[in-house]
Amino acid sequence: MANFQRQTSLVPTLCLAGGLIFALADTLRNFVASIFIPQYHFPYAVAFCFAQVLMSLLALNLLHVLDVVPLKRYSRSLGEKVLVPSICTSIHAVLAMWAKANCSNSSLFSLTPPLLPMATVAFSSCLKLASSPSLAVFVPISILGGTSLAVTACRGFSGVKPLEYMYAPLALILHSLSLTWLAKVFEDERRDSPEAQASMFDIYYVQLVNQSWLLGLLWLLHPDSPWQVLGHSSWRSLLFHGYLLAILLLGMVLNLLVGASALRVSPLAAALLHSARPLVQPFLQLL
Repeated sequence: MANFQRQTSLVPTLCLAGGLIFALADTLRNFVASIFIPQYHFPYAVAFCFAQVLMSLLALNLLHVLDVVPLKRYSRSLGEKVLVPSICTSIHAVLAMWAKANCSNSSLFSLTPPLLPMATVAFSSCLKLASSPSLAVFVPISILGGTSLAVTACRGFSGVKPLEYMYAPLALILHSLSLTWLAKVFEDERRDSPEAQASMFDIYYVQLVNQSWLLGLLWLLHPDSPWQVLGHSSWRSLLFHGYLLAILLLGMVLNLLVGASALRVSPLAAALLHSARPLVQPFLQLL
């Protein structure tokens, strides 16, 4: 009993530490991307996302070989269950990377983080998740998000591109839907027998495999084809490889933390983790 109470008391500290680490890693990734993309003329969003998924798959398989993470083989039935979040996550990742490469910090995409927790709660209610937050939790988060949204909007926007009016709300809907649907799949899996249950890493792994097929096909059909990307990149520069590797590694860790939060805690926790820095940043700038 004493050990349980001790572990429970550590939960807020661990959550705070995890949020801080996520915010620092996200800031570092955005900083490196802001240098790498314009300096090396590498605005290839689909190529970025495809490489990100391949690196995540490589890391998970390596951890599995080292007996750190147990993984089951790819299951077609589980792949069908996570097909919707795989599609949503893939398209959202491309839209988010497109925004990093083509939009300013004061674009319409800056309005999506404050709205993500509220959109996630709405989808959680629609899908009737067991982890749906109570009204006592939803109201303060809505007030915080609404205030942050108002402060961000009052600062104005600069250099808004026409595509942002379609891409920004689409990215918000897809991201919130992917988090809630992924949690729904995990809840359904927990109702099966222990032998047939898929673990958190199994679901995340299957989603990555689905994403690799989807993004690979999208890259082949995209105007920025693999041959164009490979031909217009500075592959002989060690600094180019260093920047690219840093972006991919940081992105891999960030995506894993968000996915694990959605599966093990709740979609709202994942949304808050992803939006923590953008939610608080407008208030810090007012000080």
